[in-house]
Amino acid sequence: MLSDKQSLILTMMMVAGIFSFGILDILDNFIVLTILTIIFFTVVINLILVQKKSRRNSEK
Repeated sequence: MLSDKQSLILTMMMVAGIFSFGILDILDNFIVLTILTIIFFTVVINLILVQKKSRRNSEK
């Protein structure tokens, strides 16, 4: 699992990538979209896993 700092860095990278690649007008590039999508899903999956882990710990 990712730490909070790592998740924040990945989120900042995704936002900066969307902003900069949007200005450069290369957001339609397949490689750029793939990298941004992988970063997005990494952060989302990490959020889901952390929530499940915290719920399991609170039930005990």
